[in-house]
Amino acid sequence: MSWLASLKSLFSAEVDAQQVQQVLESYRLENSNFVLQQRITQLNIEGRVLQLTLTCFADETQYLQRIHDELALTLKPYGIDELNLHVIQKKATQSSSSSANATPQSTGKAGNIPPVVDATADYQQQLKQAEQPAIAKTAPQQRDIAPHPRIQHVLLVSSGKGGVGKSTTTVNLALALKQLGLKVGVLDADIYGPSIPTMLGNAGQTPMIESEHFVPLDAYGMPVLSIGHLTGDHNTPVAWRGPKATGALMQLFNQTLWPDLDVLVIDMPPGTGDIQLTMAQRIPVTGAIIVTTPQNVALMDATKGIALFNKVQIPVLGVIENMSTHICSNCGFEEQIFGMGGGEQLSAQYHIPLLGRLPLQVNIRENADAGRPSVIAQDDAAEHYLAIAEKIKQQLPLKAKDQHRIF
Repeated sequence: MSWLASLKSLFSAEVDAQQVQQVLESYRLENSNFVLQQRITQLNIEGRVLQLTLTCFADETQYLQRIHDELALTLKPYGIDELNLHVIQKKATQSSSSSANATPQSTGKAGNIPPVVDATADYQQQLKQAEQPAIAKTAPQQRDIAPHPRIQHVLLVSSGKGGVGKSTTTVNLALALKQLGLKVGVLDADIYGPSIPTMLGNAGQTPMIESEHFVPLDAYGMPVLSIGHLTGDHNTPVAWRGPKATGALMQLFNQTLWPDLDVLVIDMPPGTGDIQLTMAQRIPVTGAIIVTTPQNVALMDATKGIALFNKVQIPVLGVIENMSTHICSNCGFEEQIFGMGGGEQLSAQYHIPLLGRLPLQVNIRENADAGRPSVIAQDDAAEHYLAIAEKIKQQLPLKAKDQHRIF
């Protein structure tokens, strides 16, 4: 029986064996040919301590600390408190492993890393195992993800690029949905640039821990959590590679004592990277909301975000055109600083609703910086956010009712 096949029987009830197995099967070292599942020769588990024995080529030893750190952080949310790596070093380098002097374990294909075989097994059995292809596991899809036990709807507020007002839109939409009678929470998934704590007025606060779970902070009657609440000083950079960032995100989602919520609004990082893919494959999402400005550069990036959500079967509930027009506070002259018609263009191209057009106003920025967003401060933009939230709310029962059809 292979180490993958026997994995679940080794782990304690406190360890999520299925997720640990997925991590061990899918981990690949960035910009290299290092595939973890082909290198594991032995796996042991004692309580919540995981011990792995790996084979390693001489020119890979420089990456061992990085491999350990990325794996340890990614596995921690699934119950692994300590990871120990034991390494069996091969003298040959990766580039020479497929040469004429390769060991009997070589696949004979130039440039491929030979699969790991059990050194204690019969030699003929080793050769048979070496001929077998690597385990291929399809990525989970939205229809395969179990719903969160306490969260009915998860909404992603996304943008193709930064600087379009996505986080400001997130907090105001969440507060507007709350004013419409829904139980709403906010999760800041913008790991590298968390601004939600500042905008909701609880920057510098740290969540309490109960039974190894975070207790979300309160902001205007909403449960809120951000990586910014855990890093302390807002000047501290989060310099993490993809696996660390996605591991932190899953920990914030799964290891938080969220109350019963109608909607969890998630502020996404800009772009279409690791965190977006992690959301699509591991978190049940009702729909996404795209925030853009009318300018062509923002629209080009927004189309990439819409295409990604379509590909991973996450419905796009609509697009919000931010900073659509500016009215001079002195003379009243109206000017489309970032162009015009961008939101309508996306709506027509992808057959999604244009949820609203928000003006470029100084008080939106001032109130967000002060920790009192427009919906709380009741400035001129508050009615726009409430109107958009009403359109979103009208879609939520449909998405829940017809979820099997949409996904």
